[in-house]
Amino acid sequence: MSVEQRVIDIVSEHFAYDKEKITRNTTFIEEIGADSLDIVEFVMELEEEFDIQIPDDQAEKIKTVGEAVDYIDTAIKNKPQ
Repeated sequence: MSVEQRVIDIVSEHFAYDKEKITRNTTFIEEIGADSLDIVEFVMELEEEFDIQIPDDQAEKIKTVGEAVDYIDTAIKNKPQ
């Protein structure tokens, strides 16, 4: 399963949001209606799922599903073996 599909699954489950409506352009705050606590919990879930760390200053910049996918892709590629 691709990173993008895994992120969409997590978004759908975490925010109880229709998976069919989620695209790379879906925004967490405007479209899904997430608040800051939702976002923090979601970031923690991503960190656990992908075994990466997302610093707070970077997490604040992630506004869409696509930005989350791109960040995770980069973090996985740059992760020390």
